[in-house]
Amino acid sequence: MEKYLMAIDAGTGSVRVILFDTFGNELFVTQSEWTHNEDIRYPGSMDFDINKNIELIIDLIKESLVKSKVKPENIVSISTTSMREAIVLYDENGKELWACANVDSRSNDEVAHLYKISDTIEADIHRISGQTFSLGASPRILWVKKNILETYEKVKYVTMLNDWITYRLTDVISVEPSNGCTTGLFDLKKRAWDPAIPEKVGLRNDIYPIVNESGSIIGHVTEEFSALTGLSTKTLVVAGGGDAQLGCIGMGVIKEGDAAVLGGSFWQYEYTTNHVEINDDCKVRVNCHAIPNTWQYEAIAFFPGLIMRWFRDTFCDLEAFLVKESGESIYAQMEKRAQNVPAGCNGMICTFSDKMNYFSWKHAAPSFIDFKFNSSYNKATFYRAIMENAAFVTRANIEIVSKITNTSPEAIVFGGGASKSDLWCQIVADVLNIKVKVPVVKESTALGAAICAGVGAGVYESFNEAIDQVVKFEKTFEPNEMNRFIYDEVYKKWEAVYKVQLGLADQGYTDHMWIAPGL
Repeated sequence: MEKYLMAIDAGTGSVRVILFDTFGNELFVTQSEWTHNEDIRYPGSMDFDINKNIELIIDLIKESLVKSKVKPENIVSISTTSMREAIVLYDENGKELWACANVDSRSNDEVAHLYKISDTIEADIHRISGQTFSLGASPRILWVKKNILETYEKVKYVTMLNDWITYRLTDVISVEPSNGCTTGLFDLKKRAWDPAIPEKVGLRNDIYPIVNESGSIIGHVTEEFSALTGLSTKTLVVAGGGDAQLGCIGMGVIKEGDAAVLGGSFWQYEYTTNHVEINDDCKVRVNCHAIPNTWQYEAIAFFPGLIMRWFRDTFCDLEAFLVKESGESIYAQMEKRAQNVPAGCNGMICTFSDKMNYFSWKHAAPSFIDFKFNSSYNKATFYRAIMENAAFVTRANIEIVSKITNTSPEAIVFGGGASKSDLWCQIVADVLNIKVKVPVVKESTALGAAICAGVGAGVYESFNEAIDQVVKFEKTFEPNEMNRFIYDEVYKKWEAVYKVQLGLADQGYTDHMWIAPGL
């Protein structure tokens, strides 16, 4: 019998269902872009529409089965992955009460209240959990407690988004550490809920479900979900994980000193370690890896993928028209033109995300600065400037983590949608001045979920065996010496410009692209 593994990947900008064979080959993908809307009553909110979005997932699974012609009983196991920080609250009957997406920032008042409890409360929690209030669950659940008390009083469980999909598949409510730790309610070293943290912030300590490590069997597809999708009730469902951590598994980044950049809607830099210490100088996030007894220092760049999508949808009408004629995607057309723009974009600077400061996390207004009204500055120049900005933020984040760990990676594995672009890969290599390796399977997060599914089902004996069998590298990009020197100078300019731009936003002359609650 042929065997297949299914990954369900709920990202910030889209949700996908991917079928893999047991050799790690991506066989069939269905995808739907989605949005998470602000409730106009609550500035900064980012609601997750449970009912609409589960229908999208069901439709994608059905489409996968019909179009791939894979027999449902040949899918041995399924695992799930999602954006981190997105949380779902349930009542005692398992009915979803409330959900928000990852960068929901409606909880300004709640964060301000937490700061009043103690001047050191955030730092104290960070030392235990690796998280701050910027994206953590505590302020959001406190917001529910304050604004919709009747909902809070009904809450029996809280899970992450990937765990919610697992729950819908199996009717079992549980959490795994790699995403669960992003709540800020975990003891990072113990990889389990810490009941002292919710007590410290004024939350109940009895709403936290069982924790299962990634790769653990949760159950089988239920008869109800089988009827909705066509999946077999014989198919196992296995605990998955957060998108960045599973992306690292899908790129083989699981050992001490391994490092990766995941280029999706957000860009995450991940540095892997088998021991972790958090001190006062640590201004980044520290997470459980989806591998037992392994952790990662993480620094995040906001929105590179979403900004590229915005550029595509806003300025590329001509390219969209030409897709039908040439068969080339909008991105492929723009990349050809951007290759002719010199490194450094003739001095023009793009800004969106700042380097990471987990205790004062805010971003200046998006901008393009220092362009001139001549033919050297055209649509392709702006397109390339977006690429270069993402690389500059990544360089800044790597420098921060390297200072904490007192070591720097010898190479970077680059995955996610951005790694499909040879130009972007080369820009990253040039800006970082480091070798960049690109895996064959670019959508490494989904492959990581498939590996979890396979480990849980016994297709692979271990994560190490799975990675040896399925993770392969397609290209390596070496830094271009000439471009490196150009980017060293432009990077200094970018840092100086960003500092001024952030000051303008802090003074209220411009709007922050994003600002953490309570700042």
